Amino acid sequence: MSEAEAAAVWNPPPSIEALYAATAGNKFSGINRPTAGSREEKEVAKGTAPIQYYSLATPNGNKVSICLEELGVDYDAHFINIGNGEQFSSGFVKINPNSKIPCLVDNDGPDGQPISIFESASICLYLCEKHNKFIFSDTRLKTEMMNWIFFQMSTQGPMTGNFGHFFVYAPDDKLETRDYGVARYGMEVQRICDVLDKHLEGRSYLVGETYSLADIMNFPWFHQLRVGYPHKSGIKAAEFLDVSKYINLNRWADVISARPEVQRGITVCSWTSPENTKPWLKKD
Repeated sequence: MSEAEAAAVWNPPPSIEALYAATAGNKFSGINRPTAGSREEKEVAKGTAPIQYYSLATPNGNKVSICLEELGVDYDAHFINIGNGEQFSSGFVKINPNSKIPCLVDNDGPDGQPISIFESASICLYLCEKHNKFIFSDTRLKTEMMNWIFFQMSTQGPMTGNFGHFFVYAPDDKLETRDYGVARYGMEVQRICDVLDKHLEGRSYLVGETYSLADIMNFPWFHQLRVGYPHKSGIKAAEFLDVSKYINLNRWADVISARPEVQRGITVCSWTSPENTKPWLKKD
């Protein structure tokens, strides 16, 4: 191998810290750090409802807010600006040591005592089990539901989020990196959509012909592909990935999108109305 060829081959530096500067320029580079914990002493806002919900209208946040709306429970919603690092306040970290939205406190938890819950699947399972809705008592159906919930958490969400990062948010000057990331994760997102599309052939919902937590969990990230991730060039994820070709998946998403509870849930803690976290309610 010539010196020129050797210079073109990537080799890791002695430690990852030497590469941190290469991430500069992405949307969240100003708050990214390799350490956990709070960065400022500040309590979170608190209301009077039994459930205090802290989130932002991202797909992960939408899962929980849709669940809350579907269950019809009383909750206060609090907008968390992750771009400003509000998830690293001491009050937030007490609720979620991982400093991610969504999270909540149920003041009427087990034995009537408050409990903090984080990770969207953990929150939704807790809520649905507490109210015995959108879940199954039948072992077979419950197992099938859990399959799709874990599929969503381990595969659909992370891979779609990685695609969105490279397609929209990564630094503009990292051309080869962005090509690689968009191709790698975009192809995987298409495969994931195909998994869901094939499964939904001849089915109304993901499990047992019944609208369940499996549908609530998987809907928001596909919805994001249908309406979100616009590149500043004007190209949107939906056309870039040809999302319209997933006929069964789009039919399923159309049915879920039409539910009033879902329509409300996807607007909770919206960027466009942070002062009114439930936009359908009039401000005092």
